[in-house]
Amino acid sequence: MIGSPNQTTQMFKIYEHLKDRYDCYFTQFFTNHPLAQWLKRRGVFDSTIMAGRFKELADKFLEEHGLRNDYGTKVYQHTYDLAVVCTDMLVPKELRKLKTVFVQEGMTDPLHPWARFVKRMGWPGYLAFNTSLNGTSNLCDIYCVGSEGYARQFASMGTQKDKIVVTGIPNFDNAAEALQNDFPLRDYVLVCSSDLRETGTFHNRRRFIRQCVAIANGRPLVWKLHPNEKLDRAVREIREEAGPDVPIFLDGPTDAMIANCVELITQYSSVVFVGLALGKKCHSYFPLEELKAKMPVQTGGRSARLIAEICDAYIQFEGDPQEFRRDILPRFDVVRSDALQTF
Repeated sequence: MIGSPNQTTQMFKIYEHLKDRYDCYFTQFFTNHPLAQWLKRRGVFDSTIMAGRFKELADKFLEEHGLRNDYGTKVYQHTYDLAVVCTDMLVPKELRKLKTVFVQEGMTDPLHPWARFVKRMGWPGYLAFNTSLNGTSNLCDIYCVGSEGYARQFASMGTQKDKIVVTGIPNFDNAAEALQNDFPLRDYVLVCSSDLRETGTFHNRRRFIRQCVAIANGRPLVWKLHPNEKLDRAVREIREEAGPDVPIFLDGPTDAMIANCVELITQYSSVVFVGLALGKKCHSYFPLEELKAKMPVQTGGRSARLIAEICDAYIQFEGDPQEFRRDILPRFDVVRSDALQTF
């Protein structure tokens, strides 16, 4: 299951280690629930991974890489053995019949009052309209997470501890790799903004831009937009508040941009983990000490392979899932075992 560009490329990396042994298919995050379908038809989910630009980008990625798109599991009418999902805020009933492996995407959004209410009511996590409840539904068999800090967070919010294994996260497990790059700009303050307004959160963007200008304090400023931001509006505001010559990127090598900057400004963005791993001075709406405690382990780019090994072992396992989690899953934990030494 794929979603945002980050989730899609993570799943692709895992697929690369499974494709020679298994027939692999992809689907955008979906649901056939009547309420969700009603909301989707009215555009409510256009700013989420269920629809809109995210789905357009994911479909394009699958087409460009020649990958089989079984959207909603309705195209090929296959019976699958295992589903690797990018979120557990909603696990469609079609997938709950299978063995399931959850892969953490990156940081989760703050748990605001509405999300707490959704959790308390037992409603699907996607109704929080952000990622604050991702990893907390306990609906999947196995949870591959980035760090001990996130393992504790997900367990404290309802996911069984024995389901959770620290594997690191593809795309955030090898920050040092970005140091060797051909991105042409150097020695600037980089802003990686978030899609707060697009996901229904109040945000005074113009004040934020002025704060970024103040932090830069005369140094060059470079802006990397979130792919879900409304481009025309965002560019207009940056040009008016920060100046007409600020380089603005919607796409591009974010990790390389971070590697070449002298200071990183983020809001609620997982890319702050790249900055922290590279020793950059970072700004975030999250407390930095909290982020450091949750920072994904650096496995040298081996997390995707490790997750694929878990998928392979789980597909082949014929016993009870509890037995797998008790006897086999702990061997793959990079914090509690010597898992990486097997590579």
